[in-house]
Amino acid sequence: MHHDEFIGQVRARGALPDRAAAERAARATLETLGERVPVGLAEHMAAQLPPSLGQYLLRAAVGHGASRDERRRGERFDLTTFAGRIAWRSGTDEEVALREAGAVLDVLDASLSPELMRKLGHVLPHDIRELLPEARTQDAPWSTA
Repeated sequence: MHHDEFIGQVRARGALPDRAAAERAARATLETLGERVPVGLAEHMAAQLPPSLGQYLLRAAVGHGASRDERRRGERFDLTTFAGRIAWRSGTDEEVALREAGAVLDVLDASLSPELMRKLGHVLPHDIRELLPEARTQDAPWSTA
């Protein structure tokens, strides 16, 4: 999927007012997801996205002064922190941030291989995993990360 198509689908699925809002939602969600997942998974996910979007996952996964262990396994946080970080990055409130993150994750599901989406589901805690598309949440038993 190309960058413009990804952003267009985020805009449509999230009922966002314009392209700029969809870009902000995608950036905020992907950066926050990049902090939460192991760096290896972020690298594999980024490789299946347009470079302009994959960079958000990678920048967060390898940066921000995280310890080597945090980068290897991903920073541990729950849905409240996930929503707060997305809201802060996108300049919205947490309710809007979660709605927009759901749209981004829907488009991510259409962009990544099913195997990577299963791996993503395995590393997310139950409360964040609930934002993944329904088909994936019923596809496999999940671990408690």
